[in-house]
Amino acid sequence: MRVIVISDTHRDFRTLRRIVEKHRDEAALFLHLGDGEREVDEIMALYPDLPIEMVRGNCDFASMLPDTKAVFAGDVKIFMAHGHTLGVKGSLSHLVSAARENGCRVALYGHTHKGETHYDEGIYVMNPGSPSAPRDGRASYGIIDITEGGIFPFLVEI
Repeated sequence: MRVIVISDTHRDFRTLRRIVEKHRDEAALFLHLGDGEREVDEIMALYPDLPIEMVRGNCDFASMLPDTKAVFAGDVKIFMAHGHTLGVKGSLSHLVSAARENGCRVALYGHTHKGETHYDEGIYVMNPGSPSAPRDGRASYGIIDITEGGIFPFLVEI
């Protein structure tokens, strides 16, 4: 099972559309971690059956979306957050704790616009970066492959 993870598209519909069209036939699920609600709405108008989940980012003004959400990809529970309410610019401890409290094996966050993945005592942690406004010089998004052999998160540079 393949999950595509995107964050911080900041009204860049064209880039989001390219990512969706590239993976639409292979991905079981798309996850957007905030700061892109308008373009996700536009994507849903084009592809109403697209399996996509989203949380609210700090720039998704007047959004009714939740700040955090736990979703399943197969039997793997994934915790999603933009991260601004969990202080991810200072520490990932609140994010990882929230994922653990929700019984999740994966913790996803955005907000920093810097892609990274690591493993933290039973939790796979990923920030997919930003495909539109990277702050580390690398435009990126994430992929999580879930197989019988395990969970494999990685970044894709654009």
